[in-house]
Amino acid sequence: MDGPIALAARVPGSVRATAGESGGRGRVMFRVDPSHHAGALSEAAGRKIAGAAALALKLRRPLLGVVASSGADVFEGVAALHGWGTAARAVAACSGIVPVALAVTGPAVSGPALLLGLADLVSMTGDAFAYLSGPDAVASWTGVELTPRTLGGAPVHARMTGLCSFLAEDEAGAVDALEHALAYLPDHTDDEPPEWPHDDDPDRPTPELRELLPVSPNGTYDVRSLIAAVVDHGELCELRSRWAPNIVTAFATIDGRPVGLVANQPQAVAGTLDIEASQKAAGFVGLCDAYNLPIVTIVDTPGFFPGKDLEWRGMIRHGAQLAFAYAEATVPRVCLITRKSYGGAFIVMDCKTMGNDVCFAWPSAEIAVMGAKGAIAILHRRAEAELQARLEAEYAEDYLTPYVAAERGYVDEVIDPAETRSQIARALQQLGSKRERIVGRPHANGPL
Repeated sequence: MDGPIALAARVPGSVRATAGESGGRGRVMFRVDPSHHAGALSEAAGRKIAGAAALALKLRRPLLGVVASSGADVFEGVAALHGWGTAARAVAACSGIVPVALAVTGPAVSGPALLLGLADLVSMTGDAFAYLSGPDAVASWTGVELTPRTLGGAPVHARMTGLCSFLAEDEAGAVDALEHALAYLPDHTDDEPPEWPHDDDPDRPTPELRELLPVSPNGTYDVRSLIAAVVDHGELCELRSRWAPNIVTAFATIDGRPVGLVANQPQAVAGTLDIEASQKAAGFVGLCDAYNLPIVTIVDTPGFFPGKDLEWRGMIRHGAQLAFAYAEATVPRVCLITRKSYGGAFIVMDCKTMGNDVCFAWPSAEIAVMGAKGAIAILHRRAEAELQARLEAEYAEDYLTPYVAAERGYVDEVIDPAETRSQIARALQQLGSKRERIVGRPHANGPL
């Protein structure tokens, strides 16, 4: 980075802010210096972060930060808290206008940890940890003794909380991971995503996808293999790969156009939707919509994961988050149903009713309220086993085909799996000029 801004040059402290080039693109960057008061944020440091965020908005460039902070500076008391609040408000103001990406290279505790929750993308090194209440507070309240990394280390946030988008070995790797993800996004919300050079024919056939689905309807496969066959050169940038593995969220390009991909993962709990999967997918859909990335949704799910604990923890609210995210999205949206698409999961995984632009299905797709076994168990629960088996076969033949949905306009075309890439590429090309008028309002009040 080059060209330090005046604000950083005049005010001493733990934060440095610069504007310049990184990864071949314009960036505004701030860095929390852990060698000064262990990176504690003073009022002046908070104002510098706020100044960097304001400059990012003014220049319409992504905001990139490197964070290692022990919290608010105790030597300043409430003034430090005021400085942190100033920084948090400025970073929040960037949301949906310019991308915010933060790399954590050490501690990020107390107030500064919340900055990570405001970012679009977060990478963490092996030395990083983040929490709001530290091990001492946890021990005094619960009696459980934990180390900082056991409580909030990078693996914890990658696997259990979903805070961490990427894991890296060191600061350079953490910044590189963020730069790679930012390369798929435009500099600001009023711009288009950058075109990527490629030599992968958009009409390339994908005959290998004909053999992807297992013979057993309950068999598993890796949906990443499907994604790799469809996108340019098989390359994808997966976000939060360790969190909620039953759904895959990734950036990629198709015919040189950056897209966001949301796909059920049959390898993890049969691709069902639970709270974490709904949150992960909803946040990603919102990110793509904010920065004009078309969304490709790949559906293979038997529905929402059943369970008392999930229901008590708010499965309804969090499932509604995913429906709300798709309902609000105005970017081009293409959906592909490969196998199962049942019940409420059919709705929330970008069906036509939610505003989907183009919906494809493979001949193997099953679109219904539920599977044949469950339906017959309800409709003919007192029938003998032999009769139930015959009725299940008849139900599957009559209802569990994509052609029933296609007749009603819920599926636009049933396609050969070998044509998947060419059909999706063609749909995205046709939708390239799509524009929706957004009705002005202060903000939506979606489920949280």
